[in-house]
Amino acid sequence: MLIQTTAQDQSVKLRIRKITKSFPTPKNGRLAVLEPVDLDVMDGEFICLVGPSGCGKTTLLNILAGLEQPDTGEILEDGLPIASPGQDRLVMFQEAALFPWLTVLGNVMYGLNLKSGLSKAERRDIAETHLKMVGLEQFMQAHIHQLSGGMKQRVALARSLAPNPNVLLMDEPFASLDAMTREQFYNDLQRIWETTHKTIILVTHNIREAACLGDRVFLFSPRPGRIYEEFKILLPRPRDINTVQLAEYATQIQAAIKNRLATKNEKTS
Repeated sequence: MLIQTTAQDQSVKLRIRKITKSFPTPKNGRLAVLEPVDLDVMDGEFICLVGPSGCGKTTLLNILAGLEQPDTGEILEDGLPIASPGQDRLVMFQEAALFPWLTVLGNVMYGLNLKSGLSKAERRDIAETHLKMVGLEQFMQAHIHQLSGGMKQRVALARSLAPNPNVLLMDEPFASLDAMTREQFYNDLQRIWETTHKTIILVTHNIREAACLGDRVFLFSPRPGRIYEEFKILLPRPRDINTVQLAEYATQIQAAIKNRLATKNEKTS
């Protein structure tokens, strides 16, 4: 059954309605990636999207960013339709995608270039503030090749937050990090989220990660993807990914995924 949330209009940051998407293929016409997706995301909420590879999670994120257009449906941000990319919605990708010829500070300042009315001094001040927020104040003049993978992702996070977007979209930004670095990132991201009150949508394959970070976790079916279950994570913050309580939520989510796959296999056998 499709899970659809409801709330007062004034508290809804993103209203996603009947979004579908398909892509052309060389031999078989069009490949359906997303079936109708309906979802309300509240202002200041942290949402996690979980599902198998190819189920359309990243495609939905790209549509929210305005990088792709849906076949049908609409997305409203604060009641206004999204038609193109904008600095009100910024994406943090799997790879940091930083400019190697710029310093750490230069990379974050570069992300502010599209903010009209800012002087160079103002852009520098904002960039420095956000680098302090992610714990890189001592590396502002370092170059990208001098940083670890985790530090590069911290720079990418600072660059995404510096323009002060209404919505931060995150596409598996921790996938390439080692376990210890990921856990530290989870702690830092929760702290930053509680400070900034940003609306965040995170795509991940990591169930524990979703339970650790999300207010709500939405499960996507295999392609063509649609939301089939929602989990509200009713744990206080900051959350430790290693606690028994969080593991219990992750176990529930994993069981729901297994049940879904078993049901699908029964129908196709």
